[in-house]
Amino acid sequence: MSALEDRWRRALADLDNYRKRTVRALDEERDAERARTAARWLPVLDGLERALEHADAEPEAVIQGVRAVLDQARDVIARLGYPRQRQDDMGARFDPARHQAVTVVPSEAPDGTVVRVLVPGYGEGTRRLRPAQVVVAKGRPGD
Repeated sequence: MSALEDRWRRALADLDNYRKRTVRALDEERDAERARTAARWLPVLDGLERALEHADAEPEAVIQGVRAVLDQARDVIARLGYPRQRQDDMGARFDPARHQAVTVVPSEAPDGTVVRVLVPGYGEGTRRLRPAQVVVAKGRPGD
């Protein structure tokens, strides 16, 4: 076997080993990120468990607890880069980049106006987890 062929085989082996190391490193990083994300949700789960422990208590206290857990969950998802969309979508012009029209209804509002937000959207710009699900006005009668 010639020296050139030997160097070629070694280069192929080195490349294959590099590929395997890279795949292994990516898998490890993916697992670490999954663990970091899951850890951020643990306080939310703890809060829900505490709320259920007190389900027989005064209803107002349970409601306050659930609201606090909801705030925690919103904070976690915002820190992950997907804040809840603004709440001023009602009355805004339908924007397919931010909204998903669930239905269109006849309305006194101008055509293409969001008249109801059914499910809030999360994320901003190109980092959108999901668009807000909205009801859109068909327009004023006679338009």
